[in-house]
Amino acid sequence: MYGINVIYTMKPGKRDEFLAGVTASGAQAAVRGEEGCLQYDYFTSVDNPDKLLLLEKWTNREAQKVHMGQPHMALIQEVKDRCAADTILETYDLP
Repeated sequence: MYGINVIYTMKPGKRDEFLAGVTASGAQAAVRGEEGCLQYDYFTSVDNPDKLLLLEKWTNREAQKVHMGQPHMALIQEVKDRCAADTILETYDLP
């Protein structure tokens, strides 16, 4: 298995807009339906309203690579461009 932590720093006050945009676009549901997707969940920080964690788990790196080319990823990118100030990726292999 392959995992990714995507740590977003939102522009001030944009976290809820980001989450609403990803949900409304249908992109989050589409990702969860992709072959090889085991988890795709957003988590909010209790301490910082501008921090957001996306936890992704995939059956393997190839499935995640295919995921990045899906049309609904452009919808997420549009919301990200509007709402996110910074993104950090942490990747890891899972047993």
